[in-house]
Amino acid sequence: MKGALQHFRFKLIFYLGIFEQEARKSFVSQIKKLSDIERETSICINRCVDLGRTSLFIAAEDDSLISHSSVPLPVDAFLERLDDLSMGYCSHYNSACRSSRENFLESIEKYLYVKKGFRRSTANNQAEPRALDLHSVLTHRSGSAVMLSVIHSEILKMLRLWGLLDFDVEIFFPHDPHGLPRAYDKQKSKESDQPHIMTVQMLLEEILRNLKDAFWPFQRGAADSLFLRAANAANCIDKFNGFEDSGYRLASTKDAQRRLDCGVWTSVHFGDMRRALSACERLILLRTNPKEMRDYSILLYHCGLYEQALKFLKLYQDMKSSSAQNPSTDPVSNLEEDAVKKLIVRLNLIAMEEGWTRPGYVRNYLGNNSEPW
Repeated sequence: MKGALQHFRFKLIFYLGIFEQEARKSFVSQIKKLSDIERETSICINRCVDLGRTSLFIAAEDDSLISHSSVPLPVDAFLERLDDLSMGYCSHYNSACRSSRENFLESIEKYLYVKKGFRRSTANNQAEPRALDLHSVLTHRSGSAVMLSVIHSEILKMLRLWGLLDFDVEIFFPHDPHGLPRAYDKQKSKESDQPHIMTVQMLLEEILRNLKDAFWPFQRGAADSLFLRAANAANCIDKFNGFEDSGYRLASTKDAQRRLDCGVWTSVHFGDMRRALSACERLILLRTNPKEMRDYSILLYHCGLYEQALKFLKLYQDMKSSSAQNPSTDPVSNLEEDAVKKLIVRLNLIAMEEGWTRPGYVRNYLGNNSEPW
């Protein structure tokens, strides 16, 4: 199984353009440093992965997918912005900040959220691309909770390197729509703080899942499950058990499919197939939930890449069966598994009828390049 996944890792990088490929390789070079223990390490303790740099590699790949620029995103320039942000705190720093640990951490918050004006994106704009990419957040000073956590942790990292921070801290990650990430003295942590501690793995997953949610091509649907929305567009769901679509949602689903049939990759508030595929690929490389392979396969199916879709579905099923989990009683999970089975049956029928020959109407999003990534 590990060998099969390594093969797909090569394939995922191989079909990218030059700038996207360089950004992807740089991302992979960072996550290769993660051991199982380091994946569960708090972002404030992490010494293995450069989270600021890795976040910018993620942004650089997405930028190259949509900008068609002749130059890549200047990652080093934005890293300098992060360093300058940390350096700027030194002029803000004074003896009053050192009167207690609480005052010191509070002075960092005031510097970041008051003096520098960084703020949390409003609930209505959480899915806006510029709130999800680190370079945009550094430019506009408005971003998601996870991007603000990255910036906050990078400032703490630099202050520790310069000897200004000499005690253990954690960042409290807010799960509500409006809260700001805040640092606190680890010695005074409570059990209730535990669900709000971000590990390296959790942070990278959150960044990529936010992108996946924002750019999923099937934004409208009765289910919260992204997979079910795409499966519904592929007619892999029976309309019963409470999964009835309104006329508006059906029209939205049909419109999403029509855009894909016409080769339209992106539309305001209706997702972007290229960036959704890219987010799925990087989640797979990050070794997250096997369901990422399932979600990736349904996008490949909508791209007309049936052979690859079936391979990832089978890999998903193999990994799921090897995990020895108890059968789910959740109705949404059961609906998802029914849709997986129907999709596999359909893909096997396509293989028998066409022998994986690409039909004439298959979507070609990148001109002469028939691959979607």
